[in-house]
Amino acid sequence: MSKKINNATIVQNANVYFDGKVNSRTVETADGEIVTLGFMQPGSYEFNTSSTELMTVLNGSMVIKRENDDDWKEFTAGTSFTVAKDSSFQVKVDTFADYSCSYS
Repeated sequence: MSKKINNATIVQNANVYFDGKVNSRTVETADGEIVTLGFMQPGSYEFNTSSTELMTVLNGSMVIKRENDDDWKEFTAGTSFTVAKDSSFQVKVDTFADYSCSYS
């Protein structure tokens, strides 16, 4: 599952969270879309959203629980999920998760 982004601008400074266990790079496409490409090491994390997020697992897997979910749900390579604007979600990673995230 490889997607190429043509004519993009990459922000060199990493977005680093949780003592470096989660990091990403911001990419702006020629259309003005903002995408982050990131990597999570094993651990449990909680994120807040300021816009709607579409996360796609590129490699590895993660188990997530959104603010209004009753149960945890696993997402593996090639699957995606959406998180609502102004909410939060929890993530558990057992091995690693390579992901992309787009915002709207």
